[in-house]
Amino acid sequence: MDLGFQRHDAKSAKAITSELVDVYAKVYDVPPYIGDPFFSVESFRSRLEAAYDTEGFETVTARLDGRIVGYVHGATLPADKPWWVSLGNRRPTELVDLAGAGGIFWLRELMVLPELQNRGLGRQIHDTVIAGRTERVTVLTCIVGNEPAHGAYLRWGYTILGQIKHAPESPVYDAMYLPSC
Repeated sequence: MDLGFQRHDAKSAKAITSELVDVYAKVYDVPPYIGDPFFSVESFRSRLEAAYDTEGFETVTARLDGRIVGYVHGATLPADKPWWVSLGNRRPTELVDLAGAGGIFWLRELMVLPELQNRGLGRQIHDTVIAGRTERVTVLTCIVGNEPAHGAYLRWGYTILGQIKHAPESPVYDAMYLPSC
């Protein structure tokens, strides 16, 4: 596969919003997400557009033959992010301090088109975004039972901090962190 990776700040990501949303629509067009309002394309678009205003927002896209086949987006973790705070003392003190200093990257979404999954592309996109970040630790949330993603994150070195919900209507997620990015 002859892939091209490109980094986008919030301004340049806004210009490709439709492409990013199209990838999301294809990735989440499977059970148990179909028909769940939390995973609707409209809901995702709203979350994505709100993320553009987050400090340190960035997306890395992978293109094949000119089309986006996978991407990741994230930002610097706000120390007061409700899901993060809800973990309480399950967060090691050094992570709490690091979040307060802006030293944690929050990997918000990582997706690869279904026809290209299980070929290592997700790992390439993941590693590309992290390699360009200044934060020392990465955190993410992964739906409990979302295989193969959940297992991949554990194989890549993530540790589970605890379970959270982003919103009352959201599923339960494992909050995970990867030290020393």
